Amino acid sequence: MERYDPRKVEKKWQRIWEEEKAFKASEDRPRDAKQYVLEMFPYPSGNIHMGHVRNYTIGDAIARYLRMKGKNVLHPMGWDAFGLPAENAAIKHKIHPAEWTEKNIENMRRQLKRLGLSYDWDREIATCDPEYYKWNQWIFLKMLERGIAYRKSAVVNWCPSCETVLANEQVIEGRCWRCDSEVVQREIPSWYLKITAYADRLLEDLKKLEGKWPERVIAQQRNWIGRSEGAEIVFKVEDTGDEIVVFTTRPDTLFGVTFLVLAPEHPLTEKLAEGTPQEEKVKEFLERIKKTPVEERRRVKEKEGVFTGRYAIHPLTGDLIPIWTANYVLAEYGTGAIMAVPAHDERDYEFARKYGLPIRVVVSPEGGD
Repeated sequence: MERYDPRKVEKKWQRIWEEEKAFKASEDRPRDAKQYVLEMFPYPSGNIHMGHVRNYTIGDAIARYLRMKGKNVLHPMGWDAFGLPAENAAIKHKIHPAEWTEKNIENMRRQLKRLGLSYDWDREIATCDPEYYKWNQWIFLKMLERGIAYRKSAVVNWCPSCETVLANEQVIEGRCWRCDSEVVQREIPSWYLKITAYADRLLEDLKKLEGKWPERVIAQQRNWIGRSEGAEIVFKVEDTGDEIVVFTTRPDTLFGVTFLVLAPEHPLTEKLAEGTPQEEKVKEFLERIKKTPVEERRRVKEKEGVFTGRYAIHPLTGDLIPIWTANYVLAEYGTGAIMAVPAHDERDYEFARKYGLPIRVVVSPEGGD
């Protein structure tokens, strides 16, 4: 018996697959036969690694399984080729970013093909190709025209080494997932999409996945969409005349407000402390908090904060309410400011107990005191 030579066999069948376009998705098959498999496009860094192999092997197994069940599978490959990492690498190697990126794509394409993954290579795309990104520009302009895209300053995770913004998932224990540098918080102007403008449509479409996707994943998506119904309430700051707008889902507890809390990144936080005895304490607190990634603050157990030295005027009673800043309030949620009702909110209660702030019950069971 002839000895099995994997290199010889692999080359033969990979050539046949390519010549016969064995994995090409048909555009003529019935709609109910269509399946789409995408493992996410890699960044063309130069070489694939074991993380790529693991990810794309899992996706390939799913694509092949669906084909064997008679499905018309669209299984494409492409390259997430834009961004500062490409520019920084090009500067380091003293070549044009396009040349650097194209060479890496060529090498990684060869490596992926050698793995024998069942991609429809006729549909290969690169996000740096004008024929691709012109459609990104088109849809962005449509969103801009309709008021869905907007620009504002926000605090982001920043890697000083890669010189780029990082998603929360790319920050591992306070460090950059790519280069292991310490991540800092930086306020920069950014573009945002007003997801609240189409949250209802997204939530309705999520219902179509019930019974098909794990409930845990659907819940994550529902929480990410983050649709909330409530009211915005304005508190005026004593002496300065500034206004603090808070969003609350419980306007009925307004009489129970005993303090306000601003996110450390809120534009008024540092301003309000200026000229007060609390100014230095607030600055020290903000400097420390800025070094903590947002994802870490989401999981914070030990709530801590500092009084800003200013008071707000309660819109109904006229009482003076102390304004604090704390690590458990995030700028990305609501308006970045909350009205604290410690008698009826667990987080506010913990904070109030820790710092000796008043707790006022305003909602009780029927027949209660």
